[in-house]
Parts: sequence; C-alpha cells; structure tokens
Amino acid sequence: MGLQILTALDHARTQYYHFKAIIIAGMGLFTDSYDLFCITPIMKLIGRIYYDAQGGKPGVTPPAVVSAIVAIALAGTVIGQLVFGVLGDRVGRRRVYGFSLLLMIASSFGCGFSICRTRNCVLTSLCFFRFMLGIGIGGDYPLSATIMSEFANKRTRGSFIAAVFSMQGFGILASSGVTMAIAAAFKRATKPSSINPLNTPEAADLLWRIILMIGAIPAAVTFYWRITMPETARYTALVEQDVVKATNDMGKVLVDFDVRTFMETSQVSGGPRRPAPTYGLFSKQFMRRHGRNLFACAMAWFLVDIPYYSSTLFQSQIYEPWFPPPDKVNAYEEVYNVAKFQAIIAVASTIPGYFATVYFIERTGRRKIQLMGFFFMAVFLFALAGPYDRYWHDHTKGWFIVLYGLTFFFSNFGPNTTTFIVPAELFPARFRSTCHGISGASGKVGAIIGAVGFLWASQQRNKEHPSPGWKPGIGMTNALIILGGVCLIGVLHTYLFTPETKMRSLEENESGDSQHGHEDLENVNHGTFTSSAPSVHPLGGRSPLQSPL
Repeated sequence: MGLQILTALDHARTQYYHFKAIIIAGMGLFTDSYDLFCITPIMKLIGRIYYDAQGGKPGVTPPAVVSAIVAIALAGTVIGQLVFGVLGDRVGRRRVYGFSLLLMIASSFGCGFSICRTRNCVLTSLCFFRFMLGIGIGGDYPLSATIMSEFANKRTRGSFIAAVFSMQGFGILASSGVTMAIAAAFKRATKPSSINPLNTPEAADLLWRIILMIGAIPAAVTFYWRITMPETARYTALVEQDVVKATNDMGKVLVDFDVRTFMETSQVSGGPRRPAPTYGLFSKQFMRRHGRNLFACAMAWFLVDIPYYSSTLFQSQIYEPWFPPPDKVNAYEEVYNVAKFQAIIAVASTIPGYFATVYFIERTGRRKIQLMGFFFMAVFLFALAGPYDRYWHDHTKGWFIVLYGLTFFFSNFGPNTTTFIVPAELFPARFRSTCHGISGASGKVGAIIGAVGFLWASQQRNKEHPSPGWKPGIGMTNALIILGGVCLIGVLHTYLFTPETKMRSLEENESGDSQHGHEDLENVNHGTFTSSAPSVHPLGGRSPLQSPL
C-alpha cells in the first residue's frame, strides 16, 4: 500500500488544489522579494531624512549603514533556512509553515514602526526587525519548495515549483509599484513651497514605513490557508510512517482520489516491517549516498547568488549615471525614479525569465536550463564589462540597459530558479527540507558576498574621485569581469555535478545512480505503517512525535 500511494501521487492529474498550493506557498516568496528589494529606494529616503545635507547636496545614507542593513537581513535568511529546514524534517512541514509566515508578518510591521524617530534608534530597530524578517523569509524557502514538490505529480513538479518561485518577480514588481504610487501620492499632497531637493518634508518619514508595512498584507491573507492545509502525504507516509493517515489526507485535497476504493484495492500486510534507515545527516553513509548532490546544490546556489544579488539589490548604483542628479529632484521624485527602474527590469526581464522556466522546465530539463543560464549570464556580464569605462559610461544608455536586463532574464530562466527546484527533488523525505535549507543558506552567503562586496568593489579606482562616503574600489569594469567569471565557474560546476531530475519520481531521484536503491521507497514497500509506528529523525534516532495532527 505504501508504494501504491506514492505512485498515486506521481500520477495524479493536475487539479485545483495544486494551483491553490502554488498561491499558498508563493505568497511567502512574494513577501520575501517585496521586503528584500524595497530597501533600495527606502535607503535613499532615509538618507535625506536622517542625514544632513552637505555641499548643496541632500543627505545620503552612509555606505556602511546601507551594507549593514542589507547584510543583516540576508544573515537572518541564512539562519532561517538552516533552522526551519531542520524543523521541517523533524516535526513536519505543516507544523512550522504557518510560524515562518507569522514571523514575516510581524517583522514587516515591526520594520515600519521602528519604535522611535531618532536616527540611531530607528536604524538599530530597523536592523533588528529586518534580521527577524530574514529568519522568517529564510524559513519559507525550504518549506515552500519541499511542500510543493511533495504535493505535485512528477509530470508537472518542476513547473509547479518554478511557479512558486516566480512569485518573487511579482513581489519585486509590487514593491516598485507600491513605492511609486505612495511616493506620487505624497508628492501631490505636499505643498510645492515646502519641498525641494534640500528640504525633505516631515511626512516623508511616514512614507518608507508604509511601504514596509504593506509587504505584510499578502502574507497575512494566506495565513489561514497555511495553518489549515494538511501535512504532505509523502512526509506522513515516509517519515511518520503512517500510510493510512497519508491516504486520508490525500482524499482531502485531491478531488478524484477515492479513499475507500483505494483502501479496498490496496493490501496492508501484517507481516514484519523492515526497519527504517537510521543513519544521520552527518554520517558517512549520508555523505556516500547524497553528499555529491548536496555539494552540487549548495555550490550552484552560492555561485548564482553572487552576481544575482550584487546586481539586483543595487540597480540604482549601476543606473546612477542616468538618474537626474539628487540635487535636482526632491525626496519623493528620487524614490519614484529608483522604483521605476526596478519595475522596468522586473517587467522586461525578471518576470519573463520566470515564465520561460515554468514553460520549458519539463521540456528542456533542469540541468540544461541551468547550464544555459550560467553561460549567457557570463556572456552579457562580459559584454557590459569590456567597454564599460570607455563606452557604456558615456554612450548608448539604452543598449546598456538591454544587456543588463538580459542578465536578469537568463538568471531567472536559468540557475536562480533551478537552484530552488533541484534541492527539493534530490533527497530522501526525512532529509529533504534540511538539505534544501543548507543549499539555500549557502546561496545567501553568496548573496552577502555579492551584494555587499560588489557594492564596495564597483567604486571608482581613482582615489581622488571616489563617491561620497566610499573608499576606492576596483572599478565597475573589473567587478563585472569577476561576476562573469563566477558564472563561468557555475557552468563548469553544473556540467560536472548537477544531475537531471525531470520526469522522475522523488524516490527515483533520491537514489540517483546509487547501487543502494531507494531507501525510503524500499522501506515503504516492505512494511506496514500505521500511526503507531515510530518515525526517524533526520539527524538520527526515533521521533517522539508519533501521533498525527
């Protein structure tokens, strides 16, 4: 019966609950991108509000402060992915899924309130709540990917997980749209005589708080659905070893699944049960069976996040030559302009890249898309780097934007999406969430290197003319060449280590080419599972959580 229920999951037709699961899981990723990417225009506004104008130019948030606020959210994401990844395997995906969303909602509101209005207090409070927000966002990654992979059938699993991840693109677009709309509304409501490039109205302190707090609304809307959704059948059957409960849960979400008929036509043997595998995550047996795949996932995610986050979070730095000078626009106009360019990139390249992956992932395969994405990211980054100082900086701004946008298209129609999908398909059920969390945490370490490192490295090499508050760097040309080189390493890494997972069941993927076979599938196929059967912790040992919810 255990084998038959997994087969039923793999061959279930696509239906309403699959799309509902995409929305439930995707709203966490939507909130993730909204909160992480709205910080760019907000930092412009905070600089004008809390820092004094100098030399006839408006106040600017010091680079060290910008780096700290960005890095601390990403550091929280690393912790969240590791902690919630382990919890998802130890106590169940469903039991911690709602808590990660609740943490995101509370932290989003906390970022907006930020307790007080003095500079040091506001920045300290903002850092604290963005760290907590990062933990919630990080927790959502392994849980959303794992839940979607375990609910989906094998024919459309990749497309469904990619659809969940594509909500990031809509989060970026929503962040830009909300920022533009609110900035325009505040500008219209402000008397022209009370606003100029060097005079920021007091009401602007409310603007950035509203932008941050609105990010909690989409997540709050789906909170009830999260806490009422059933545990995935694969977790219940393979980790809790309760096939009867898994069958009943399937009947609640799959409308054409007849539980009574399935129970009558499936035999539940009463013979002895083969013990479940007991090796832990840090054992030699795990490394022999799954260590190569874990390295493949973690390193690929690390490599792609370096160029992706370096370019995405600081688009305004790259587009700065084409912005109106800060001393020529007021606070609301500057925020509007930064958000507008983010929206252009999202509509023209980011979202189309996600859609291309959703469409082609089951036709072309994960491995080929990841190889292609890394390769073309490298091509376009080198194209931007070669003539940057001599040509792009002073000429043909439109073509620069086109090439820059193509790097985002091929990152999303490439490794930025596939690195989210593949870790949810390769590992046994009792390690799936943990390994996805480890892979994602590795990626966010790369994001910190890319976002903070690239921000400083891209500064002009000429020590006599660095940007205010910055130290001389290696220059934009050299920084772009390094990012292109990272992408080439990603091509080589994918070719050598990344396996193909399309059109295969999760149990087939977990075994790969290993001679050991399907550890969880073998366990289900040879035994009888009821709610009283002990489950196995992903780190080894027996679980005290034997009764179903």
